[in-house]
Amino acid sequence: MSDNKAAARQVGWFGGSFDPVHRAHLALAHAALTGLALDEVRWVVAGQPWQKAGRRMASGEDRAAMVRLMIEGPGGDARFVLDDRELRRAGPSYTLESVREYQQARPDDRLWLVLGQDQLAGLTSWHGWEELVERMGLAVAARAQDEVRAPAALLERPHRLVRLDMPVLQWSSTEARRLAAEGADARPVVGEAVAGYIARHRLYSES
Repeated sequence: MSDNKAAARQVGWFGGSFDPVHRAHLALAHAALTGLALDEVRWVVAGQPWQKAGRRMASGEDRAAMVRLMIEGPGGDARFVLDDRELRRAGPSYTLESVREYQQARPDDRLWLVLGQDQLAGLTSWHGWEELVERMGLAVAARAQDEVRAPAALLERPHRLVRLDMPVLQWSSTEARRLAAEGADARPVVGEAVAGYIARHRLYSES
């Protein structure tokens, strides 16, 4: 048995712009960690999210710094890992390219793409989604008794999909940016450390 085989792990792949990261992201990562008995959740910060082209975002450095504050602070977990590979790669950030790169180094790890229902609905618009679902399972967050609704094109292909039960959470990046722009208290949405970072660096300020 190879060393890689002996060290094979269950890994959650949690990608996003995290602009900014907020407490619902943290709740979803914990749900994946518990629901899938993961050895690790990799928080993959998108460098140039192709689906958000045209919207001004905080720099990759700032977004990664906020994720680090979130996952290493109260409520974090030692199994959370910041992955900045997309920030170091030029051009649009495609999940498939990142997963290929990761699997070259650790081919025996079992990967799960952690995503919400809205992301699942748009999955078939992703670059190379057919190959992506061959390479990794899908772990989809669903609130309360909501049904997980997979796109028809996905249902026509072999895939692995599991449901992650989530409470109803109102926190969002949009709300965090709005509060910061208005000079209001964003701590209920992003926590104290991230709110402090936003204030110190004047992120999302209207001025």
